[in-house]
Amino acid sequence: MSLQYVTDQQGEKVGVVLDIATYNRLIASVDSELLQGLSIAELEALAESKLAIDSQQQLSEMLTRNSENNLSDREIDDLDLLLMKVDQLNILKTRARYTLKNIGIYAKVA
Repeated sequence: MSLQYVTDQQGEKVGVVLDIATYNRLIASVDSELLQGLSIAELEALAESKLAIDSQQQLSEMLTRNSENNLSDREIDDLDLLLMKVDQLNILKTRARYTLKNIGIYAKVA
């Protein structure tokens, strides 16, 4: 842990400077929604991630067929599973953006 104190002209401690890893650990211990153990590059990649093209195409086709009531029970189960994966991806993306924003890196609203 790297720690430096900021002092005033009288030598009194008025602040502290932490290395980013220590800062991130402290912040994460306060907020369980922050993602821990990922680099900034990993968080940025996760924040900008998208569903794979083939999965996106499959989802679009299944949603269209579902709106026409043309899915079998098995296909409905597959659609539900795919939608659950989309939800989980969106949660992870949101948490990555939130983490980046809270460490002062990410200001883009997507």
